[in-house]
Amino acid sequence: KNQISPHFFFNTLNNIYALTEIDTGASQQAILKLSRLMRYLLYETNHEATPLKREIEFLNDYIDLMRLRLSDKVAVSVTMPTTFENIEIPPLLFIPFVENAFKHGVSYREPSFIHIAMECQSEGIHFRCANSRFNDTESENKTGGIGLENVRKRLALIYGKNHLLSTEASTNEYVVTLNITLLKAKS
Repeated sequence: KNQISPHFFFNTLNNIYALTEIDTGASQQAILKLSRLMRYLLYETNHEATPLKREIEFLNDYIDLMRLRLSDKVAVSVTMPTTFENIEIPPLLFIPFVENAFKHGVSYREPSFIHIAMECQSEGIHFRCANSRFNDTESENKTGGIGLENVRKRLALIYGKNHLLSTEASTNEYVVTLNITLLKAKS
């Protein structure tokens, strides 16, 4: 299973500290989000499956905390489902893609974007994460490849042929698409 980088926690705490000087209400909300995120990591990741609703809450908290350190030059859009049919998934299934988007898809010199979308139907889940791509792909090739390979192995173990993971890299965009077919329990 993927774990959140320790740097994320240190950076988030530093960002919240700086935020306390500017906006007390926003810093209080950030502390709540960090608390929920840590609770999820401590308790939900010990289970084989977690409700999709909790995974989405975790992703939203993570994304909101990452936004604290972004400038106005970074456009972040997130579209998540609001209704779920008691779907359960392995915890931390989508975070490697979101984490990589923030790690490799953000430039402090150029305008950049991250677009994250998930759709759920009774037959499955469709997840798409697109981000800016820059000429600095050397670091992406060194670290992103291993993480992606681990995700592929995990998906194969859990879903077998009932998933499709694809990545697409163009000159200025990197896209990850994951489709998961949900099997109905036989009654």
